Amino acid sequence: MFQPRGSWVAIPTPFKDDESVDFDTFERLIDFHAENGTNALLVMGSTGEPTLLEPEERRAIIDRVTRYARGKIPVFFGTTGGSTRETIRLTQYAEAQGADGVVLVVPAYVTPPQEAVYEHFLAVARSVRFPVALYNNPTRVRVHIEPETIARLHREAPNLYIDKEAMADVSQLAEVIALTDGGVKVLCCDYPKYGLILPTLALGGRGIAGITGNVAPAEFAELAEPWEGQVDIERVRALYYRLLPLMKAMYWLPNPVVVKKAMELLGLPVGRPRRPLVEFSGPRVAELDALITGLGLKERYAPWTRRLHPVGA
Repeated sequence: MFQPRGSWVAIPTPFKDDESVDFDTFERLIDFHAENGTNALLVMGSTGEPTLLEPEERRAIIDRVTRYARGKIPVFFGTTGGSTRETIRLTQYAEAQGADGVVLVVPAYVTPPQEAVYEHFLAVARSVRFPVALYNNPTRVRVHIEPETIARLHREAPNLYIDKEAMADVSQLAEVIALTDGGVKVLCCDYPKYGLILPTLALGGRGIAGITGNVAPAEFAELAEPWEGQVDIERVRALYYRLLPLMKAMYWLPNPVVVKKAMELLGLPVGRPRRPLVEFSGPRVAELDALITGLGLKERYAPWTRRLHPVGA
């Protein structure tokens, strides 16, 4: 099985001016991350606006991205639908197309009880053989996946062995690792108000699955490496505080509103969000631009942004 580690970047879905999916830019983003140290990509997670995509668009993205990324960088797709049946269909489709794995979140709005959560994920994981990751994000879906549920799922479906955590409770990380004896590999989000990055790495987690790596891929590839000694701790602590203002900025508004503007400022325009989300605008755009410039990101990534998104393309 694929072993997760390091920086997993949740990339946005690029759109053209008419809101159709921009597959050329998808390919440029894959190259950008493959060449700058990102360990894996998350496609059609919350940053990818999956609830605003049509079913045929989601399948087309799986087709095109899997084909282009093969041999360059691992890609996991968000395949959660409104029901277990719909989720199974898209998850099986991703496996058939040769995807590296999928990431599943509790279906939004229905707020199922814990036993129903268990039954849902178990049915999806048992319907395929490739890697399945959970995304525990109770703020978004109003349901928390308890550590005991994750451990039980891993026992019953060993291909479910990756857990991305996005909640303000460090004990969740420790419990998942302890209850599975490290069999479930824990990644964390980069939302600074949760402050999970340093605790995750300290507890033996495998890395970060976040959004700031969209504009700082090499920096996050360094930040997200699992710790092996004291030198790692000191290096990562310094880098964490350097990147903290940028991480805060990425979450000024719901994903992917700020992320898309930050990528445009970097030189990797991916289009506007789909409505009902609207483009990030106003005086804080200048503040965001100053952060990106001050960290030296424009200068560092200029060779790639010029090559991957040339003027007039």
